[in-house]
Amino acid sequence: MTDSVGGRTAQLRWGVYGLLIALAVGNMAGRLFSVNSINRADLETHLIRQDLLKAEKKLQQQGLPAAQRAEQLAEARQRIVESRQLQRPFLSANDRSRWLAIRALVELGTYEIDELLDRNNWNTIDMVQHRGRDGELHLYSSKPPLLVTLLAGEYWLIHQATGMTLGSHPYVVGRLMLVTINVVPMVLMFWLLAKLAERFGTTDWSRVFLVGSATLGTLLTTFAVTLNNHTVAAVSACVALYAFVRIWCDGENRTRYYSLCGLAAAFTAANELPALALLAAMALALSTRDRRAWLTGFLPAALLVVVAFFATNYAAHDCLTPPYMHKGSEDSANDWYAYTYSIDGVERESYWQNRQGIDRGEPSRAAYALHTLVGHHGVFSLTPIWLLSMVGLVLWYRQGEANRRILAMGILGLTLIVLVFYVGLRPQEDRNYGGMCSGLRWMFWFAPLWLIGMLPALDWCAKSRTWRFVALLLLMFSALSVSYPTWNPWTQPWIYRCLESCGWQGF
Repeated sequence: MTDSVGGRTAQLRWGVYGLLIALAVGNMAGRLFSVNSINRADLETHLIRQDLLKAEKKLQQQGLPAAQRAEQLAEARQRIVESRQLQRPFLSANDRSRWLAIRALVELGTYEIDELLDRNNWNTIDMVQHRGRDGELHLYSSKPPLLVTLLAGEYWLIHQATGMTLGSHPYVVGRLMLVTINVVPMVLMFWLLAKLAERFGTTDWSRVFLVGSATLGTLLTTFAVTLNNHTVAAVSACVALYAFVRIWCDGENRTRYYSLCGLAAAFTAANELPALALLAAMALALSTRDRRAWLTGFLPAALLVVVAFFATNYAAHDCLTPPYMHKGSEDSANDWYAYTYSIDGVERESYWQNRQGIDRGEPSRAAYALHTLVGHHGVFSLTPIWLLSMVGLVLWYRQGEANRRILAMGILGLTLIVLVFYVGLRPQEDRNYGGMCSGLRWMFWFAPLWLIGMLPALDWCAKSRTWRFVALLLLMFSALSVSYPTWNPWTQPWIYRCLESCGWQGF
């Protein structure tokens, strides 16, 4: 009887998980399909209307027959619409930098983005300049090229199959790629988190709460509408965590799990540099379990990503070091961020030579620490469900079995290391809260680790109506932060805007 009841309960939980995942997918896809730089829509309409009126007036003055005038006006309309197109499905200089590199690879066969830049739609500040293999100065995306190169493969397939380009059909091609880059992989992440919730949770309430938090309570879904490295890194971190748990906690010694863990952990580090700590921790821990599986599975898979990272960087920049390591050099020839360039005959200076607003950096390290933790970009103020994660990890460390204690210690240690890296070790110019964005995006890849870490606290909350209510309040405010950037994640968080409305001057 107990097994039968337990089976029905598990079936019900998976039904709820499926419901939550379906809601999250629908929410992400709906927002993704509506992505548009709507702040430019009125201006674009106005400019097109004015140009059409001028064209029509000019044709009337020429005294042409009505039929000929209508034909020429239609041709003029097409030219005007193309020249005045200001709207775009790419919302930030950050994501346009990657889209430009993807276009350049497929359409031009090079990582150089010079030919694709314009003033209205295809521009970015996230680029560097250095001499190419032809000896001339060229502009390149400042993003590590591994992810760009992989996505260029998908774009090539779409282009070959349909003939469409990101230039001619940005909405169709861009949105299709974002579904495959963000939405589909996050479904995998939600499913793996549900399996881990079943593995570690002890109450129905805690398991359902975790999946609800994963699907509706983290800023990962907010960023599903834009091309970025953070959602990709979070998914790969979740895959690495799942494979690690299967080995470390469940005694699984098949080589494929070691390979999966090595591949996913290394790919996380390739997209988030501080995740090297995750790769190192997992490599060290698993090397003590099954040396043969580690040598034949984990190590080769991780090295595959490492080789691909440096190989694509060499292909793009003719050197092994990524662009961000060529910043602020005393030798101007080696500072890829100090340059001038020309668009439509207008000479421009690199944005990074004259940073504005939040990109000037927070002068006070103490203020930076405050606001990255509990302030206007705070990890725990914007998404307070992570408070449950910290409590849960401490509970595991103090009361859990040996494997869970080590897991909790690892996640807590990684959290501390990365926070110290971003808060305590970065120079002022890098203390910018991730720039113009709706959260501290550099910590997003921790989401799957923190979600699993909250389970002990949720199991404890499940015993009390009062604490369940508190947990739900934390989830409610987290969902508020997730929903606040209704169409563009590259905006300031709601706490930042509240402080501004109270008289704070901002940046």
